[in-house]
Amino acid sequence: MKRSALAVLALSSMVSSFAFANAELAKTKNCMACHAMTTKMVGPSFKDVAAKYAGQKDAEKQLVQKVIKGGAGVWGQVPMPPNNVTEKEAQSLVQWILAQK
Repeated sequence: MKRSALAVLALSSMVSSFAFANAELAKTKNCMACHAMTTKMVGPSFKDVAAKYAGQKDAEKQLVQKVIKGGAGVWGQVPMPPNNVTEKEAQSLVQWILAQK
C-alpha cells in the first residue's frame, strides 16, 4: 500500500514538474507576451487554442510548425511571428498548450 502511494506521489510530482516546466518555457520564449492561459490578448488564450484543436489528428504537428515558422489568418488579422525555438521546444510547448482544458 505504501509503495503505491509513493508511486502516485512521484508520478504526480513529475506531472506537476512537466506542467511547470512548460509554463516556464512559455515565459522564457516570450509566448506570454501575446498569449495568456484563459484570456485573449494579442493572440488567443492557450485554453482557446486547446479547445479549437481538440480531437484533431494532426493538431500537434501543425501547431509545432506554426510556433516555429509563425502563421496568420486562423485567429484574425494579427500574424504570429516565427519563434526562436527548437523543434523539441516547440513540441513541448504545443503538447502543454493542447493539454490545457
